Amino acid sequence: MIFCPKFTAWPLNRKACIIKPTTCGQGGNGKKIMLKKLKKKIMVFIILLSLSAVYPAAAMAQVHTVSNGDTIYLISRHYGIDQYALRYTNGLWSDYLYVGQKLVIPSKYSVKKGDTLSAIAAKFGTDYKKIKEINKLYSADMIYPGQQLYIPVAGGSTTPAYLQLQRSESIQVSRGGRVSMADFDALARIITAEADSESFETQVAVGAVVLNRVDSPDFPNTIRGVIYQVDETGRYQFEPVLNGWINNPPSETAKRAAIEALNGSDPSNGALYFFESWVTNTFLKSRPVSKIMDSFTFTY
Repeated sequence: MIFCPKFTAWPLNRKACIIKPTTCGQGGNGKKIMLKKLKKKIMVFIILLSLSAVYPAAAMAQVHTVSNGDTIYLISRHYGIDQYALRYTNGLWSDYLYVGQKLVIPSKYSVKKGDTLSAIAAKFGTDYKKIKEINKLYSADMIYPGQQLYIPVAGGSTTPAYLQLQRSESIQVSRGGRVSMADFDALARIITAEADSESFETQVAVGAVVLNRVDSPDFPNTIRGVIYQVDETGRYQFEPVLNGWINNPPSETAKRAAIEALNGSDPSNGALYFFESWVTNTFLKSRPVSKIMDSFTFTY
């Protein structure tokens, strides 16, 4: 009998390799082991099939890994889904993406006769209000057989934090407890005015400096107090407050950066000051450097 070679690929002529169970480490129980493995695979398949019937959203979920050149528009078009549904599912409320980022592709459900939003929500383990939000439905009664509905991720809300702020006037964040809409808006506007042309990470760092000052005994203890501070000599701490740029509406990226900072992200490494690196101010230049990011220098 010809034994199966140990380190060669399967031969072109399958008859040239007859596997003898006792020579492949299987022993006399080789067939039994193979049958057990086959049974396990069948059981796994049956379980997955059952889950797909009970939880179709889980079965249909896809994950997209962002590649160089990807955009919200291109990803949405590739999967044949609505841009808003993709943004809602992943909390993407700016166009900022990074290579390697994992995005959940929202699943769809075809409405059947007799369906209600509540029944659909129960079936997928989510909230009917979230189904309304992701599909931009104005009424729970506005569904009909054959309609394709996006199903939000089961569990926590993916509504952007600043939209939650607009609805509730305040929101719980990791840094500073609850923040009001007015404070959030001021933080996003100062980030826009100071660093709108800088990278997202630098924008987060600018927001973090404001929050570091709130925590410091040397500065006011509120976000708006820090931003609008005028010292004893009449000097504004932030130039956009002086020249009026602070009054411009915040960008979507700045809103996201503000949320990142409020939730504890601090690329500045605890800095209390930042300035454009070409500035010759002796006071700022004399302080210990924390980090240099884009055109900004951050100091303690």
